Amino acid sequence: MENKFYTAFDCELLSPVTRARDGEYRTVFEINRDRIIHTSAFRRLQSKTQVFLSGEYDFYRTRLTHSIEVSQIGRSLCTRLQRTSGLLHVAYFIDPDIVEAACLAHDLGHPPFGHAGERTIHRLMKPWGGFEGNAQTLRLLTETIFSAQGSGMNPCRAFLDATLKYKTLYSELDDPENHFIYDSQHRYLDFVTGGRDFPVELPPGPERDAFRSIECQIMDWADDTAYSLNDIADGINAGFITFEALERWAERENVSGEADGHVRRLLEGIRKRSVENRLRSRIADFIAAATLVPDANFLSSETHRYRFRLEIDPAARAESKLYKKIALQLVFKSRQLQQLEHKSDWLLTRLFNTLVDRYVTGSAASRFRLLPESDEAAIEAAPDENGRARVVCDVITRMTDGAATRMCRRLFDADFQSIVDLG
Repeated sequence: MENKFYTAFDCELLSPVTRARDGEYRTVFEINRDRIIHTSAFRRLQSKTQVFLSGEYDFYRTRLTHSIEVSQIGRSLCTRLQRTSGLLHVAYFIDPDIVEAACLAHDLGHPPFGHAGERTIHRLMKPWGGFEGNAQTLRLLTETIFSAQGSGMNPCRAFLDATLKYKTLYSELDDPENHFIYDSQHRYLDFVTGGRDFPVELPPGPERDAFRSIECQIMDWADDTAYSLNDIADGINAGFITFEALERWAERENVSGEADGHVRRLLEGIRKRSVENRLRSRIADFIAAATLVPDANFLSSETHRYRFRLEIDPAARAESKLYKKIALQLVFKSRQLQQLEHKSDWLLTRLFNTLVDRYVTGSAASRFRLLPESDEAAIEAAPDENGRARVVCDVITRMTDGAATRMCRRLFDADFQSIVDLG
């Protein structure tokens, strides 16, 4: 049965094709999802930091396991909305394949060493338009993966829009630290909006970034659900969030009301060693906290994807924010993780500056070949310094934690003499 939620506008490809592949049995949404799974960018997520450095222990989450968890939550949200919302029915529903594809893709552009790596690369790229993990994901989907012609995986409009958490250009903000896309990506904004200009009530910044398709809203709540709960679980398993540390934190923060109840239940879970089970059960509650409500805006007459808004129960959103705050202050700001972030900042800075000197500014005295031929060819084909810097940024940000570390050792560690492990 045809799903009337979507139209030809939603299914249009970024680069139109003359004819469909012979024997193709999948919808365009299924094709987009399948292509994500078969990219090297997706596989590399298994060795990229989520909270703790990948490979340190075998049970901590990586970017890959996190993305898989987000995709499961996203599909479950779609299923529950279809079965419980009076606004949807069997022939009119939010396609779970689009949501799953967006969930699987949402972290593709993130660099090695987690958010610390993202901050470092952005600082280094500021002379050439900055760096943002979500903007880099957009660049991968539209330009660099699965294609030598510059159209990436050739996504359809609905899928591309589902990944577009931010719709503000870098130059439209005053020295932003995050939440932007690159200036060169303006044409993708034109594509997802069908060439329509944003109205005055959606100026650049938070107001415009909050304007998202329903699939993107579902992906974002699935992401919030996964990392707010699972970062806590990993922090407890790693010994950063202990009974005593959490109790002191709650007292220092004067936690009260509903938040105090959540902390007390976490403390009880730590004492009984049952935190994982408790947090897993909260996933179902966070899914149930999402409801669909009608919306009207400048795109709602063009596509059903903008006729609805995902409304989250305030209590669930407050609980999610509480867990994020605990993880930030007891895990991410811990001395141990700060030391690792200091090291990763030093490592990425030295690697980036070496490649910029060699390939971007031309200030390096030597002309040693430091990168594979394909990367050097892409740099040489770039039209200007900004383009060359962006390709160098591509090279570094696609690296896993281990690949970045090994390249630094080959370049700067006199005692590391392996020429076999190339990459």
